[in-house]
Amino acid sequence: MSAVQSFSIRNSFNDFKEITKAGLAVSVLFSSIAGYLLGFSADFPFQWSVLLMLMVGGYCMVGASNAFNQVIERDLDVLMDRTKNRPVPSGRMTVNTAMAVAILLTVIGLVLLYLINPKTAMFGAVSIFLYTSVYTPLKTLTPLSVFVGAFPGAIPFMLGWVAATDDFGIEAGTLFLIQFFWQFPHFWAIGWFLFDDYKKAGFFMLPTGKKDNSTALQTILYTLWLIVASLLPALGYTGRLFLTPVAAAIVFILGLWMLYYAVKLYKLRTSKAAKALMLASVSYITLLQIVYITDKFLR
Repeated sequence: MSAVQSFSIRNSFNDFKEITKAGLAVSVLFSSIAGYLLGFSADFPFQWSVLLMLMVGGYCMVGASNAFNQVIERDLDVLMDRTKNRPVPSGRMTVNTAMAVAILLTVIGLVLLYLINPKTAMFGAVSIFLYTSVYTPLKTLTPLSVFVGAFPGAIPFMLGWVAATDDFGIEAGTLFLIQFFWQFPHFWAIGWFLFDDYKKAGFFMLPTGKKDNSTALQTILYTLWLIVASLLPALGYTGRLFLTPVAAAIVFILGLWMLYYAVKLYKLRTSKAAKALMLASVSYITLLQIVYITDKFLR
């Protein structure tokens, strides 16, 4: 009996991780932690309690968005190979259970973020609303859904700064801008190598709806905008968010590295090149945040 019970608990835990997209949620959480580490100062001292609430609340925020998304898209998820085994479309979790999980995570997440400060909770609520009520329905209607989805996707990096400072200023805006432009090459790369699977459900995630030169060229252009945005703190006009010349040089090299893969996609236009760009983009945003943090504590 205990073996059966432990097996059931293990399966339920695995389904919870899947419906909240634990891997994605943790990577998003890293951005929020990075923003918090960049935001605290003598005027806004580091607080473990705030960081813990940000981590748990942030996970709940992302998890709720993903759970709502999987409820809404359950009939479409059945059609795609990469999503048909998710808890709801596979039948392992009922719609009512998934909704209960999503609502509970929303409440817990927003309460924890509100305890940090009201602005953090507001941005958390905006993120959940845009992702579930605007981005998700638009995915079957227009490639512009990626543009809309880039807004909630860009919130976590700056959310950490707002949690640390209770302020949305030029610094938080710059962090938002960096992750906003990053969304496009990242998700267009995913949309490229998963094009056929997305097509089964009627999702057209690429800007032209096709794997063509125009899509590849726009990927390059947004990568260039990303490089520009990531170097703004080196110019001295972004308040307390500042990069030294050495750190700026490293960030620039990281940008050129990602641009290389974007250009490679333009030249080859293959799924392999798109997957390489996606992996490079994940490494890029993580390394960029590490460089920003390291530069703050070394200067």
